[in-house]
Amino acid sequence: MTILENWRNLAYGEGLDDKGKEELWSQYFKVEKGIYEQILSKPEEVIEGTVEELAKRYGTDVQTFTGFLDGINESLKGYENPIETMDEKTVVKIEIDAEKLYYNMVEAKAEWLFNLPQWDEILTKEKRKELYKKQKASGTVVKGAKIGRNDPCPCGSGKKYKKCCGSGL
Repeated sequence: MTILENWRNLAYGEGLDDKGKEELWSQYFKVEKGIYEQILSKPEEVIEGTVEELAKRYGTDVQTFTGFLDGINESLKGYENPIETMDEKTVVKIEIDAEKLYYNMVEAKAEWLFNLPQWDEILTKEKRKELYKKQKASGTVVKGAKIGRNDPCPCGSGKKYKKCCGSGL
């Protein structure tokens, strides 16, 4: 089993009771916040090293750091790390795309991350507001106009909706 599979089984699987999961996530969110505070304080820095080295650098264990990599992987510049297959010795790279990262944090509803003070030096208040609105709008479903019984059927048959697709047959 890979490190990622172990992490996901522990975090989302049946290995822990509800209290255990609550403790795991509470601890994880503290570690995650600490890592992001460090990364966002030097947003241009490209961070490279083995999973094991970086876990030590950020003061956590390999499994928790793997969970972090799983979360940040889609917010990197032009590539993703091989998180599905990596082990402790796999070399990974973290080079954040600030706008993508902020957008993804909003999508994850991670207020403790997208409200970090480090963002003030990275993205303008206006840009953050724009990304926030863009993400929130992406989840909005807009329904089309309702078809009336006597309206032409949208299938193009030329019949009234009630005599065609709306007949319930």
